Amino acid sequence: MNNLIIGLAGNPNVGKTTVFNQLTGLHQHVGNWPGKTVEKAEGHFDFEDIRFDVIDLPGNYSLSAHSIEEIVSRDFIVDEDSDVIVNIVDAANLERNLYLTVQMMELDANLVMALNMNDFAKKKEHYIKIKEMSKLLGFPVVEINAKNKDGFDDLLKAIKKLSKKPVHSSRKLVYGEELKEHLGDIQNVIEKDKTLSDLPSFWIAIKLLENDNIIVDRVKEAPCGKAIFHEVRKVKKHLKGIFNEDPEEIIANARYAFIDGLIKETVSKPEVAKPTMTDKIDKIVTNRILGIPIFLAILYVMFQIVFTVGTPFQDLLGEGFDYLKDFILASLGENFLSSLLANGIIDGVGSVFSFLPQIILMFLIISILEDTGYLARAAFVMDRVMHKLVGLHGKAFIPMILGFGCGVPGIMATRTMENESDRLLTMMILPFMSCTARLPVYALFIAAFFTAYQGQILFAIYLIGIAVAIIVAFILKRTMFKGMSAPFVMELPSYKWPSVKGVLLHTWEKVKGFIKKAGTIILAATVIIWILSSIPVGAEYGSQETVIGQIGTAISPIFAPLGFGEWQPSVALLFGVVAKEVVVSTLGTLFGVGEEGVGIEMAMQGLFTPLTSFVFMIFVLLYVPCFAALGTIKQETNGWKWPLTMVAITTITAYVVSFIVYHIGLFIGFT
Repeated sequence: MNNLIIGLAGNPNVGKTTVFNQLTGLHQHVGNWPGKTVEKAEGHFDFEDIRFDVIDLPGNYSLSAHSIEEIVSRDFIVDEDSDVIVNIVDAANLERNLYLTVQMMELDANLVMALNMNDFAKKKEHYIKIKEMSKLLGFPVVEINAKNKDGFDDLLKAIKKLSKKPVHSSRKLVYGEELKEHLGDIQNVIEKDKTLSDLPSFWIAIKLLENDNIIVDRVKEAPCGKAIFHEVRKVKKHLKGIFNEDPEEIIANARYAFIDGLIKETVSKPEVAKPTMTDKIDKIVTNRILGIPIFLAILYVMFQIVFTVGTPFQDLLGEGFDYLKDFILASLGENFLSSLLANGIIDGVGSVFSFLPQIILMFLIISILEDTGYLARAAFVMDRVMHKLVGLHGKAFIPMILGFGCGVPGIMATRTMENESDRLLTMMILPFMSCTARLPVYALFIAAFFTAYQGQILFAIYLIGIAVAIIVAFILKRTMFKGMSAPFVMELPSYKWPSVKGVLLHTWEKVKGFIKKAGTIILAATVIIWILSSIPVGAEYGSQETVIGQIGTAISPIFAPLGFGEWQPSVALLFGVVAKEVVVSTLGTLFGVGEEGVGIEMAMQGLFTPLTSFVFMIFVLLYVPCFAALGTIKQETNGWKWPLTMVAITTITAYVVSFIVYHIGLFIGFT
């Protein structure tokens, strides 16, 4: 069977990920690009007699050298051994999408265009002459519907044909005689240098005029570098004299002129655009008065669903693990192995796994909100609050929202922020967004102390996280991160029904990560906790006389001013630094054996009150993020300075806020 390597390229929110999911299904995995922190989604599928290897390139608006994602995408087109690049385009927003298309044509990419969401374009009365567009561009244009796979067979046939007979897409670009002539002058010098023959000379010429740092450095090392730069300087001076603009502006104008001409020739649309359904919905959900209440209402409903729907399934899983524990103890008797399996692994890992239903529901709802286009609105709505109170723009709220799922992708999402100071500040406050790793802790304590107000308590915890993030950001912006924030510009995609397959795949990818963590990091931590709870030999398992009891006793005075100065919660917090789920597995291991009929929830009721349990949840919410998050920050910032700074900020914040809440609670009369 023959193999074809294809790359999927396009702007954010054009359906690129949906196409990828539809093509590859479960035959996909996510890693990182070699030497980069950017995610690399790969998958494969078979069509006719060919195995297609698909690479989902990062969503970009251009191929400049302004971000890692843009560099990764253009390096793939230039350097990787790809056969065809599939440019996925939103038919309802052609002008914006085609700017990336034109830049790929400059790279002389072997292109096929997948024209997605043409039904939305037709609703706006935008009618595209697809055959004419294909003729003018010089490569196939295929209409598809990513949601239901309409047009996919035609697309794959076009890819197959194109792989056998590649197109030179740059030949159809028309940039005006003056610019074309002088680009040709630079090309002539470039083509004399054989060390640059691996790159299209047309593209190198454009990049040199745009002062692209990567290409400039490459040409500096070339044997003909001096001659090339001499010609570039001459052309820049000449163009400046004619157009009275910098070369970057001249090239951008030339691209837009080409796009404008293409649109005029191939698209008919009304002179006055009529409001779409998206416009009508946005009048409500992005309203200055209603926007934030709607956002909070959506969060509240999400938490109610998580507990109302998830709790019965959680109970079933818990009963299953209890049965398994009893079975092991009955089968193996009281010995070393049965203690490890029952008291260690099942009580520890099982206590975390039992909250899987709530975690699945949380990921599912977040995936739906993302796919519909609402999460971008949430960032837009929060822009006013963030800007006025903090000095950060709403773009910072997108990583924060992602942090509700997991802090690691949230931290990585800060790359989209242009201002380095804003980026670092956003990283510092991201841990205050309660990730799903903390959800088992909340679920455990809420089930033990707040059964009548489950959704409300969880909602309050998440709101406290957002409020603390804003307050800490306010302080840091005026101390460590002084300076003006960059203007907020972001795209609000059209609303659309989420793809069932896409949502399920996205949810499964996140859930798979949780299961993997439970089966590796949490399992390892659980075994260590069990060992420390079993030694020295002769001490009662999980008692204060064991090593873990002694560690907890040594650090417990630190937490006494917060209301939970017993050794068990202290040691749970210590091990929770590894991964927040370990807080639950530690408590599960320590309380897993006891008097007949006394479970973990009843055991905790002997250590905590409703007030101290609430304070404990707040501390878990705010204190040091997990090792994975700290490692990601180290990767993103190339050192330990900022991870250690985050440890200090989160620890101090957690202690101060917990202290305040506890003592206010006592003053009011809560217990």
